[in-house]
Amino acid sequence: MHTSDDFKSFAKQASSAQLRMRYLALYHFKRGESRTQTAINLGVARGSVNTWVSNYLEYWLDKPGSARTRQLSESQQKQLKRFIQDIG
Repeated sequence: MHTSDDFKSFAKQASSAQLRMRYLALYHFKRGESRTQTAINLGVARGSVNTWVSNYLEYWLDKPGSARTRQLSESQQKQLKRFIQDIG
């Protein structure tokens, strides 16, 4: 499982503002903040935070096959491969 620091790092490297926002929501979630407070801090709807956290818990960010599934950049793919190898 990822740490809050992992998500902070992912947010810094995110290629889009939308993906950065998801990572920041997960950063706050991993720090134990409420979803309501996270939404207020980020200036987004609480429902969005709920969706991002739920999707992370179930699928790691996006539901496979969803129209909203984002492609990882090449550097993010490499980082994810390293992470998977390190925990494996």
